Amino acid sequence: MQDVTRLFDILPYHASSFKPKDDVLAGKDNGVWVKYSISDYISQAENISYGLLKLGVKPGDNVATISGSRPEWNIVDMGILQSGAIHVPIYPTISENDYKYILEHAEVKVIFVSGRDTYRKIEHLVSDLKGLIAVFAFKETEGVKLLTELISLGEENAQPELINGIKASIKPEDLATIIYTSGTTGNPKGVMLSHDNIISNFKAVKDIPPMGEEGRALSYLPLCHIYERMLVYLYQYLGISVYYAENPATVGDNLREIKPNILSTVPRLLEKVYEKIIGSGRKLKGVKKMIFFWAVNVGMHYKLNAGWRPYYSLKLKIARKLVFSKWQEALGGNLKVIASGGAALQPRLAHIFWAAGIPVLEGYGLTETSPVISISTFEKNGVKFGAVGPVINNTKVKIAEDHEILCKGPGLMQGYYKEPQLTADAIDSEGWFHTGDLGCIEPEGQLKITGRKKEIFKTSFGKYVSPEMVENNLKESAFIDALMVVGENQKYAAAIIVPDFNHLRSWCQIKGVPYTTNTEVIALERIQKRYHKEIHKYNKHLGATEQIKSFELLDSEWTVDSGELTATLKLRRSLISERYKTTIDKLFNRQDD
Repeated sequence: MQDVTRLFDILPYHASSFKPKDDVLAGKDNGVWVKYSISDYISQAENISYGLLKLGVKPGDNVATISGSRPEWNIVDMGILQSGAIHVPIYPTISENDYKYILEHAEVKVIFVSGRDTYRKIEHLVSDLKGLIAVFAFKETEGVKLLTELISLGEENAQPELINGIKASIKPEDLATIIYTSGTTGNPKGVMLSHDNIISNFKAVKDIPPMGEEGRALSYLPLCHIYERMLVYLYQYLGISVYYAENPATVGDNLREIKPNILSTVPRLLEKVYEKIIGSGRKLKGVKKMIFFWAVNVGMHYKLNAGWRPYYSLKLKIARKLVFSKWQEALGGNLKVIASGGAALQPRLAHIFWAAGIPVLEGYGLTETSPVISISTFEKNGVKFGAVGPVINNTKVKIAEDHEILCKGPGLMQGYYKEPQLTADAIDSEGWFHTGDLGCIEPEGQLKITGRKKEIFKTSFGKYVSPEMVENNLKESAFIDALMVVGENQKYAAAIIVPDFNHLRSWCQIKGVPYTTNTEVIALERIQKRYHKEIHKYNKHLGATEQIKSFELLDSEWTVDSGELTATLKLRRSLISERYKTTIDKLFNRQDD
């Protein structure tokens, strides 16, 4: 059996290792699941390779995709890689300036777009791209050739000997992809990852999923991000079928439809799921409502490895039978594990999902590390709430004197594309990559993230505050959707807060507070007092200099589209600071301060 040492080796490995199935990949088109067997996958990828070569694409050329996640993305990915070209996946939600910068910086030869909406964003840039050969679309798009035309071109110009020769010449350490990270400031940086970088990463976590080729995964996160991309390679390596959600809004419906065993997500989705379930609970009446919230309270006291707790175990058993079993059904009924990454998971969510019999394994990593550095496992000391699991077995981590997390291992990038100085700034002379994150190793061996190095600020009293740590603490509140802590050179820490409007609306309904508009409701004295109470509650868990002394509520959500969040849902702090400058200034100019 052929081992997997280059990413395209996954295809023959899958064909020879697992029983034939019609749903190696599946995606919905016009309400119908379109499925691909391994033979479909291989033949289409090969024809794409032939087609690219016929167009004049050469090994080492850069080929871009701008698309949401769908089976065609994987097929094109393999077609690009086995032709010796480099895959440059681009987020479909970035700004026009970022599109222009990436497409020019990468000097792409061919672009694949999902369809008309995506093409519209780059249409006016295409004519100015030097060396661009062609643009193809997955769906009907005026003025753009279809992917099926490239596949037909490949069929008519098949050159198996040439492709086999190119594949044989590709080494594990050769460049496979350039992933441009959507930084919070400046131009995106092109992270160069080799075949071995990514393969070493999914092989390091291959024993975690508690299922084999009988399993199904639901995927909804963007494949242009290395987190989901690595996991989808892992699923294929293990023979697990991959089903793509139609879009983030349909994840709930798709879960119930395909009943997957594994789901990868970011904490935001789990927060939304939890909020929706709690909202349903509030609509119950009498005894049913009382039992529902009794079960939630039981879940909040769930502990890992807590030894024999007979009274609690009995309560948990009853809660699972009466309430949590319905939560499981709402998520398809077959989930064995949820992998969470990209941001800190609120411990309250970890408690409640584990109590409900839905294990959530939290991980940590960066694009530059392919991505996983640490991840929770089902082994002894593999999970600790508030931590991100043990460091994976092929990677080394050390904590610098200033508490920055440094790492080295086979997943570490080759560097930043065309940016040797940036590479030298990130990887020191001893080969340690400086993550920019702060953390510590817990006594049981798990890695814990405590903040972001660049985001730490100093108050006018000379005290340091890690805003991310404070933000994660306050986001435990069901009343808070997002917030940004500020206070550089000020007397105290303060925050601008985006309420969780769904929760707030539900609370107002229960308390008899008329809900008109977001703007009017957050200005009400009663609502202001409720948020003061909430801030006071969570301030108790913070040091004196970290406590929020002043806050302002905002009347609209922060999203990727509105610009406050990056594509990976991180705060664009500089943009937020500029956009809300007047509001932030008010935080430190109160007469009673």
